[in-house]
Amino acid sequence: MDVLQLLVSGLANGCVYGLVALGFVLIYKATEAVNFAQGDFMMLGAFVTLGLVNPEYAGLPFWVALPLVFLIMGAIGYLIDATILRVVFGQSQTAVIILTIALGFILRFIAGSIWGHEPQSLRSPLAFGDVRFGTVVLGTVDLAVIVVTLLLTLVLWQFFQKTKVGLAMQAASQNQMAAYYMGIPVKRVQGMVWALAGIVAAIAGILYASKGALEPNAGFIGIKAFAAAVIGGFGSLPGALMGGLLVGIIEPFAARYLPPGYSQIAPYALLILVLVFRPHGLFSQVRTKKV
Repeated sequence: MDVLQLLVSGLANGCVYGLVALGFVLIYKATEAVNFAQGDFMMLGAFVTLGLVNPEYAGLPFWVALPLVFLIMGAIGYLIDATILRVVFGQSQTAVIILTIALGFILRFIAGSIWGHEPQSLRSPLAFGDVRFGTVVLGTVDLAVIVVTLLLTLVLWQFFQKTKVGLAMQAASQNQMAAYYMGIPVKRVQGMVWALAGIVAAIAGILYASKGALEPNAGFIGIKAFAAAVIGGFGSLPGALMGGLLVGIIEPFAARYLPPGYSQIAPYALLILVLVFRPHGLFSQVRTKKV
């Protein structure tokens, strides 16, 4: 039963990685850019929620604060694209990567300046006890993380496959010039993607902060989430989730059965194996770019 408990714990943590990985994939699917600040978006979304909910700050009811958090993080994502990312529009991927890495440092500095660097706890109604399945104990937060992640992945996958906006986003990533001549407002579409990625990051941040303490360096979780996105297949939303689950499951088993410290390198060892034997990811859908 120890194995089942480790598996459940790994699934819950893996879902958080998967949610952040979804943000990576969202932006990549629509813009073919990699946002290395996605983990810091998650951290910022969690702190915005904490600032609105906790009694020592605004003290709003949790369910009243949620739509405000989504609005704020969506606006931040859109404004970052409109005011910063469009400056390097048409530049190399290296320029975008460096820019987003620098953006991550700035977001961590801002969060530390406003909320401090000491760990803080979010007053979340999601953490109200445990659910027992036989001998396996699952926290209500972990259950919420798993359910929300599965639903969000399904909704986003349907969004990209079935809606005109989702198809327009994919068309813009395939060929921006052709999409523009077909009447697709490319810049607006890309702004919407960044706004959506901000909202997804906020959801991940709320669930992450509900599980434990929060501090500005929590954004470094984005490194594991990036590994999860690559393992699953960088252009695949279900692949991002599956990659996150694999990373989350590997960690507790490595911590339990391998020498101390190996749990930290196990996800990256898996990443190297995937890159060597299946460079496009385990669940990727390789597509031919239309020109």
